[in-house]
Amino acid sequence: MNDTIVAISTAMGVGAISIIRLSGEDSIKIANSIFSNDLENVNSHTINYGYIKNNDEIIDEVLVSVMKSPRTYTTEDIVEINCHGGIATTNKVLELLIKQGARLAEPGEFTKRAFLNGRIDLAKSEAVMDLIESKTETSRKLAIAGLEGKTSKMIENFRNDIKDLISRVEVNIDYPEYYDIEVMTIDKIKDKVKELKETLEIIIKESKNTKILKQGIDTLIIGRPNVGKSSILNKFLDEEKAIVTDIAGTTRDIVEGEVLLNNIPLNIIDTAGIRTTEDIVEQKGVEKSISLIDKADLVIVVLNSNENLTGEDKEILEKTKDKTTIVVLNKNDLEQKISKEDLKDYNVVSTNTNSNEGINSLKEKIIELFNLEQIESKDYNYLTNIRQITKAEQALEKLNDVEKGINNDLPIDMIEIDLRDCFDLLGEIIGKTYSDEIIDHLFEKFCVGK
Repeated sequence: MNDTIVAISTAMGVGAISIIRLSGEDSIKIANSIFSNDLENVNSHTINYGYIKNNDEIIDEVLVSVMKSPRTYTTEDIVEINCHGGIATTNKVLELLIKQGARLAEPGEFTKRAFLNGRIDLAKSEAVMDLIESKTETSRKLAIAGLEGKTSKMIENFRNDIKDLISRVEVNIDYPEYYDIEVMTIDKIKDKVKELKETLEIIIKESKNTKILKQGIDTLIIGRPNVGKSSILNKFLDEEKAIVTDIAGTTRDIVEGEVLLNNIPLNIIDTAGIRTTEDIVEQKGVEKSISLIDKADLVIVVLNSNENLTGEDKEILEKTKDKTTIVVLNKNDLEQKISKEDLKDYNVVSTNTNSNEGINSLKEKIIELFNLEQIESKDYNYLTNIRQITKAEQALEKLNDVEKGINNDLPIDMIEIDLRDCFDLLGEIIGKTYSDEIIDHLFEKFCVGK
């Protein structure tokens, strides 16, 4: 990280202002080389008026913010050039800065430097992107809680409890001749592990609700051709998002839309009709539809209620049996050949897309299944993404192993291994322990310039 990076930090397009950001030890020197006034000797955290120049040619009239290390976002020298919005002007200024020695930043590299330089931890880094991407007031509050360090403090306190247990184990290992120490150690570890497990289970449960509040419910609509999948999507979104015809196979690729349900985003995907087909393009769409089942939080299986269950219907039901699934018996205004009794093991809703009555019933069933009327978060101090929740679940499993080890009279040093694994897994949530590969993968999801 010895070089100086540069990127456009605002969305490209026509606007009042574009911001170009530099970070690194040569930031001020590089910006100064194309600025009309001297930036080398200005005070830190000042805004300076002048012109960006290419030799004698004036490129733009700008305001330049100079922020000197270490009191900056990355802890490095940072310069932000506020130029007039517009693609041509912004790109020209960026081009000049690169010619003067700056390197185009990778996605998320500014925040990555803030993390690697110790200014923020990993949970706070993820909160930065959460704040940028927040679509509801709840998701904004969750991101701010992460940015303030509430999540990090919670995990750090939990790790301190684990560290205390490890220290007790090490006393026992260092002084094996004192049997009473071992008895005291085992009893206290057992009680504390039970307490920690209960706390972590609550954190994980509430965090899964938090994920729904923040990211919404990924909802897949699946079924045979011409059962009304696209019509249901259009009714949900209240717009003609998907093409609806009587021709089987009209939808050949996924169609996506988003709607708020009880202030929770419902990320809906309408898929290609599931059937055997010789059409290569349609076949690819069918394969893609099936592959999305595992990734969905909710699967809506649409059946044509005025036809008997087909082999393809049964195959779809079999593929979705382990998911949170709602079976929609569509076209209930026609003669019914499938009844709710035929599907008594499923959550079933009857609809027809000629009215909103059935769609409202479907929405009510989603609200019921995900407890959307009860889900609320007065305390926004929870884990907010799959990565964090997965690490917490793995840590919980290690605590289960500790409990099993104690019950099975395993040697105390074997129990310590599981405690240390738990400690390290919790550390991965906030970046106390990490691998370069994980860090690179996490920050490449960020937008360039952040």
